[in-house]
Amino acid sequence: MNHPPAIAAALTEVGPRLKRLRTQRGVTLTALAEATGISKSTLSRLEGGQRRPSLELLLPIAHAHQVPLEEFVGAPEVGDPRVRLVPRRANGRTVLPLTRQAGSLQAWKVIIPVDQTEPDLRVHEGYEWLYVLSGRLRLVLAEHDFVLRAGEAAEFDTRLPHWFGSTGEHPVEILSILGRQGERMHVRAKPRAPTPATDGARR
Repeated sequence: MNHPPAIAAALTEVGPRLKRLRTQRGVTLTALAEATGISKSTLSRLEGGQRRPSLELLLPIAHAHQVPLEEFVGAPEVGDPRVRLVPRRANGRTVLPLTRQAGSLQAWKVIIPVDQTEPDLRVHEGYEWLYVLSGRLRLVLAEHDFVLRAGEAAEFDTRLPHWFGSTGEHPVEILSILGRQGERMHVRAKPRAPTPATDGARR
């Protein structure tokens, strides 16, 4: 049977682990054979890697040594689930990418400094969603000018002239998700009470 490299490596370590535990405890092959009912030659081949480990062999040995089965089998390492954020500077803002792979949706956490208050409208292909984590975000969308507070969101077609920044009171922290043109993100959440400042930016 062909095993993935990580599993094959773990299996090759079983024999040395068995021998190391036995010798550390001062147990002879003869004594272990008597305690487990496994022949001395089988135990020797198992420790030397000439015999494939199996539950039928490992369980009696674990019972004789009074150790858990994991003592013999080192489980393959799993991938690290933590996302290590590496901030970068872009247009005077601190940007932390939240998506690690290329795809149709890209997410960022963006920190906008307090002095970025002068609109510089731009257009590009795509569809964007903004969610305000803290501070007050000024969003200029074509001829409309909105202010979004913490907990409020906006979504818009980026082919419209747009800009977002600080109101000049505090820095602003937001989540930004940018998708391909024509793509929509489906959000299920309990809406806050509408305010005149943000109604026009939501769809």
